[in-house]
Amino acid sequence: MMQQENGTHKPAGENGSASNGLMGAENEPRILTTRQGHPVTDNQNIRTVGNRGPATMENYHFIEKISHFDRERVPERVVHARGAGAHGVFEAYGTVGDQPIAKYTRAKLFQEKGKQTPVFVRFSTVGHGGHSPETLRDPRGFAVKFYTEDGNWDLVGNNLKIFFIRDAMKFPDLIHSQKPDPVTNIQSGERIFDFIANTPEATHMATFLFSPYGIPANYRQMQGSGVNTYKWVNADGEAVIVKYHWEPLQGIRNLTQAEAESIQAKNFNHATQDLFEAIKDGNFPQWELFVQIMSDDEHPELDFDPLDDTKIWPKDQFPWLPVGKMTLNRNPVDYFNEVELSAFGTGVLVDGLDFSDDKMLQGRTFSYSDTQRYRVGANYLQLPINAPLVKVATNQRGGQMSYKTDFAEGQNPHINYEPSFLGGLQEAPKAGKDYTPRYEANLLRQKIDRTNDFKQAGETYRNFEDWERDDLISNLVSTLSTCDKRIQDKMVEHFTLADEEYGRRVAEGLQLKLKDQSDKGPIGATSPKEGVEEAQRVSHESKPY
Repeated sequence: MMQQENGTHKPAGENGSASNGLMGAENEPRILTTRQGHPVTDNQNIRTVGNRGPATMENYHFIEKISHFDRERVPERVVHARGAGAHGVFEAYGTVGDQPIAKYTRAKLFQEKGKQTPVFVRFSTVGHGGHSPETLRDPRGFAVKFYTEDGNWDLVGNNLKIFFIRDAMKFPDLIHSQKPDPVTNIQSGERIFDFIANTPEATHMATFLFSPYGIPANYRQMQGSGVNTYKWVNADGEAVIVKYHWEPLQGIRNLTQAEAESIQAKNFNHATQDLFEAIKDGNFPQWELFVQIMSDDEHPELDFDPLDDTKIWPKDQFPWLPVGKMTLNRNPVDYFNEVELSAFGTGVLVDGLDFSDDKMLQGRTFSYSDTQRYRVGANYLQLPINAPLVKVATNQRGGQMSYKTDFAEGQNPHINYEPSFLGGLQEAPKAGKDYTPRYEANLLRQKIDRTNDFKQAGETYRNFEDWERDDLISNLVSTLSTCDKRIQDKMVEHFTLADEEYGRRVAEGLQLKLKDQSDKGPIGATSPKEGVEEAQRVSHESKPY
């Protein structure tokens, strides 16, 4: 992996751990120090008046140690809180399908066959907290940071190729419905379906989420997708819109609800453990990166809007074209510094890559980086895991935890603005022509014209194998059975509009599963109340001590 002179992305030591600069000869001890570099001679006892007496105020080592301990967590991510990560490399094919990739994009990381770019990948669950079981029904995050020669590129997506909503205005509402009830602090399937039933375009995502694709077997054997539509721009300033897809070379494996419950009883960290141990044992997971390409216009011949992220671009019309392969080959040395502090954003693009007019992408582009400034701090990009490998030179100064100034060689340190005659920073030359699409329309608050909310949901249902459809129906019925009748009726209506059999099977399942309406709980919970009662019934009385 590329190294920076300032120490960013330090190589691991020969034993796989980062050097702390204090290691002597092989048999010499590794000396514990304070953050000031002072050797610690007693890490067992605070200083007291007598061995039983009161502690004194000058317990500097203890005070530094405990005060840092009190502050060693940062705010949890609002979404994607539970995560695992690894380092690796992306190798470009130099082509897109059988054509030179320069025809479509001038992004340097793709141009040469065999060109390697270091990457860091963070996998995650979306809606649940930082230590939640990895067997829960939830979309999985799939975020890749490419440390390119033109700066960082973040490809931030999910394992599923679509999303619940098509307009960023609804994102806080969606996540609020999936988070725990603000009164009980328990996730509620009724709250989730209350939102989905009133959001017709979410029918397609619900079909995937409640199928086995809603519980991938592990991180190594799940697909990834950019979800949003992006643009590629070539040297002549010509653009196409693209979709990104990661395909695991290990194959795809998913779990049924019953299988996930069995695994959860044994190990609720199974996916993190699987990824870490596979890499530790040299079983490096790999994914091939594919793109779909479409001309940048409205495509009136399609029955959906290509910028709608609740839709899949059909493979037969827009084939998957391979552009490279990613290999994960190194585990983190420190989880917090590399996985927890890693920060991704959909706006982190390099030259040759650009934004489309996808409404969700536009909203995510502000939100993702803004949440990192809140969570980690204004200077989160100075942290080694987030810093690019190329030289950084900006006029941004100060802010909490700023520890270096990004001067260019020969820059006048007095000048932190541009333009200037006095030795400040200058603009870079353009790498190619700008892409300049023309817009002419009224400024509106309206949904897109071609919503077509149910067709692809029906196609997805019919494409599932029998066992996948059976699990889907079982999972939907289990959660919907405790929902308000109005929610049940609307969801059956939506499923029927997607596919007659789909709606009928859910309706029949609800008629057979007459469940106590008060027995509500998280999605996937087959009988929440029974779990509470069983804990009381089977528990063992113990004496006080």
